[in-house]
Amino acid sequence: MAVILPAPAKPLVVPERSILSNPRKLLLEQCKTLRELRQIHGHLIKSGLLFHLPFLAENLLESSALLLPNNLAYALKVFAQIPTPRTQSYNILIRAFILHHAPENALLLFGRMITSSVSPDKFTFSCALKACSRLKSLAHGREIHSLVLKSGFDSVDFVINSLIHMYATCGEVGTARALFDEMPVKGVVTWNAMFAGYFKAGDWMDVVSLFREMLETSAEFDQVTLISVLTACGRLGELSLGEWINHYIEENGLKSNLNLVTCLVDMYAKCERIDKARSLFDEMPFKDVVAWSAMISGYTQLNQCKEALELFHRMQMTNVDPNEVTMVSVLSACAVLGALETGKWVHSYIRRKQMQLTVNLGTALMDFYAKCGCIENSVEVFEKMPVKNSWSWTVLIKGLASNGRGREALKFFSAMQETNEQPSDVTFVCVLSACSHAGLIKEGQLFFDSMSQEYGIQPRIEHYGCMVDILGRSGLLNEAYDFIRRMPIEPNAVIWRTLLSSCKIHKNVEFAEESLKELVKLDPEHSGDYILLSSIYASVGRWEDAVIVRNQMKEKGIKKTPGCSLIEMDGMIHEFFAEDSAHPLSKEIYEKIEEMVSKIKLAGYVPNVAEARLDAEEDEKEVSVSHHSEKLAIAFGLIKSQPGSVIRVSKNLRVCTDCHLATKLISKVYQRDIVVRDRNRFHHFRDGDCSCNDYW
Repeated sequence: MAVILPAPAKPLVVPERSILSNPRKLLLEQCKTLRELRQIHGHLIKSGLLFHLPFLAENLLESSALLLPNNLAYALKVFAQIPTPRTQSYNILIRAFILHHAPENALLLFGRMITSSVSPDKFTFSCALKACSRLKSLAHGREIHSLVLKSGFDSVDFVINSLIHMYATCGEVGTARALFDEMPVKGVVTWNAMFAGYFKAGDWMDVVSLFREMLETSAEFDQVTLISVLTACGRLGELSLGEWINHYIEENGLKSNLNLVTCLVDMYAKCERIDKARSLFDEMPFKDVVAWSAMISGYTQLNQCKEALELFHRMQMTNVDPNEVTMVSVLSACAVLGALETGKWVHSYIRRKQMQLTVNLGTALMDFYAKCGCIENSVEVFEKMPVKNSWSWTVLIKGLASNGRGREALKFFSAMQETNEQPSDVTFVCVLSACSHAGLIKEGQLFFDSMSQEYGIQPRIEHYGCMVDILGRSGLLNEAYDFIRRMPIEPNAVIWRTLLSSCKIHKNVEFAEESLKELVKLDPEHSGDYILLSSIYASVGRWEDAVIVRNQMKEKGIKKTPGCSLIEMDGMIHEFFAEDSAHPLSKEIYEKIEEMVSKIKLAGYVPNVAEARLDAEEDEKEVSVSHHSEKLAIAFGLIKSQPGSVIRVSKNLRVCTDCHLATKLISKVYQRDIVVRDRNRFHHFRDGDCSCNDYW
């Protein structure tokens, strides 16, 4: 069998005259590969030109270091052959190190240049300062600033811009602003360097103020400026300025700039003009991952999580791969809706693409699993995260507490204390919440006291609320009431509402009435407070008083927040309201409810008609409680899911006592694990028991 060998590459003909006349042009136009570069290099060595004409070595160095891809190693060999490198040679290699993401090598070479008594020029200083910015090395930056002053380059705009950027990137925004203010004439690059500094520091108000100053002085700005300012407008809710920029973009035909339009989408979404954001998004002829992420994030931040997931599913049908920002937003939406299957797909995608489990992504994944009642998965993600911060620990502690594992949450808090991570005030809210759900009164008091004594954290209203909850849930209503009256800060509506909730658990009318009196002063339009007192009256048989409270609501025009339960099936979120008939499978669902109630009655279920609608007739009350939203969702789950699979329901209000008892028995009769997330916590029902131990 004949073997056909490739034709030998033709040697590159290098006329000596062309090398001498325009060596840079020759290297740019004729050198397309390392092989061709080697040929010219060899020719220059043989002819002796390389050692007699320094500019030839510099041109060769530029071609290998900057023009031909992935040939930095060869450039280093070329540099090593130059007997006495000039400033230009050092500049080329320093710039190459920065382009190849090796800023530490750039600074080392700069140091070698100084010790070799080679004078840096403005380009050297600019590149060296850029390396300091990449490394966030303020110490090196200050040393270079000193050399700039000694070398007389402190009046060169090119260098000053790099200094401003370096100081701002390293967190010295004040120093950057001082340099900025000293400049007599500022070009758009200088302004943008200052904007970038404020941007990196998150000083959004200063970004907006600087732009207003720019407008007042009629200074020229560009699209880079507008991107910084639009981002700041979104963070601050500065809608009027954002709309002015939108008008400017339209007037000047800049809508073809994808980054600008994406920033407009983000700005409008963060300013709660989500319809305008969506309109701009839909008009975009091409959408990259940043645009998709901005729109999905906008929906998530406004708690329009169903819309966020619908848009994410649309994104999946395109050829655009999601990034970390997309994933964090989608996981947040899944967490709110309890969309376990979609969130699991996201986790699977993260593993398939081998995405790094950063603090932000890992913590979002933990939070998602915890809020879907899969606390074991949340712990597993936590343990796999290579880096954890205080917020990661806090999310885990909160997740364990809300899933009925308060004691385990406190063990993780002890583990956190053994690390260098300092608990925040939010961490202590979660710790106290764990004590509340687990009925740990003494422990709760100790943690409350340790906040200020050991960590110097002054309790906020949320911490006082947790203590009221700890005492109230435990039945210590007198102590809880006295604690409120002794608080050094004025109790708010949440404090009194917490006491009122405890009164419902323990059917205490006296403190319930006192709580509502205070709540009417602080938050007179909150329907839930009236509903709670009405339910307490009903629970002790005071039906007339319960009706009076409901009538007061009607007279004041206060409408009850309807109970709503969500359940995910096959990637779709299904929504149910009490006595709802809007679902396509309503007939089957109500038939299933009749079957459920019949079966659990045989297991000892007695409907608690105190939880029925007050306007229901006596013979309708039992039917009324059987049609609560979570029962509809559970019935749908039994119809649509496989036998033995877990049913997961999310509810916007607190689970009532009747639904709690019924769900315990449903889990036993149908041999199903049922997870219900209500406004306060998770209930894991299994074989007739609940993880809250009836303490919620």
